[in-house]
Amino acid sequence: MIAVFVLSSCSFNSTFHKPNQIKSFEELTRYDSVKDTTYIEYAKESQEIILYEGEYNKVINRDYIIRNKFFVSSNGNKLNGWLLTPKKVKPIATILHLHGSAGNLLTQYELITPLIEYGYQIFTFDYSGYGCSEGEPTHENLIQDGYSALKYINEGNGVHDGRLILYGQSYGGYLASIIGSNSQQEMDGIVIEGAFSSFREEAKHKAGFFGNFVKIGIRADREIQKNQKPVLIIHSKEDKMVPIELGRKIFSNANHPKEFYEIDGSHSNGLQYYAQEIADKIYQMILKE
Repeated sequence: MIAVFVLSSCSFNSTFHKPNQIKSFEELTRYDSVKDTTYIEYAKESQEIILYEGEYNKVINRDYIIRNKFFVSSNGNKLNGWLLTPKKVKPIATILHLHGSAGNLLTQYELITPLIEYGYQIFTFDYSGYGCSEGEPTHENLIQDGYSALKYINEGNGVHDGRLILYGQSYGGYLASIIGSNSQQEMDGIVIEGAFSSFREEAKHKAGFFGNFVKIGIRADREIQKNQKPVLIIHSKEDKMVPIELGRKIFSNANHPKEFYEIDGSHSNGLQYYAQEIADKIYQMILKE
């Protein structure tokens, strides 16, 4: 009975939301992970983020500039985002990146940056309660945050002046299915990677029988039926966190034009190994006219 209570209560949010919070981005000087240590310099006047690695503070030279952004969600929470812009080329489109349910910008941003090499500008942000974004990481807040980020980009703010694509990974893919399908006039297409179709389906995968007691919530596989814009769904057949069947469930309910791209590898790591293929598919499906 205890297991049933936990799974059916608000405390089950912790199964989906594992945010890494920081008190204040301006005060953050170092991020430690298992793989490396990244030092951060925040040039407040230019809003630029400069990253260093190792004990000798060697600058991490990238082919893009990172600029820090703040905006307010419709729930009243002040959210932190990063705009990643190619240094050498004019962006062919802007991608609004909805990251997964763990960590924060520092642990998530490199999962989307391979697309910058192919001319895409990226806007990625931390949801309520993640990183130094304010608020609590609830399902309702995260959905509002996604709509608010889309609105923020479309209002200008030095972020976007051309084509706009939603790219969601894992939990962010679930959000992209919902937000994109209900904001079709505000974007040009959706990319969904490693996403689940509903909270209950994902809970059943993680908790077996007890997952049946989780509230089903908004179903991505139903919301996607509203969408008439191009949708690319990417899922690894080796994904142990979100079974490929859940990605196929979203795909089967999507309207054309649509494509399901089955890949190998771990959960939501498609761009680490298939960046060129994914970039080409995005261009052919969404941008080419």
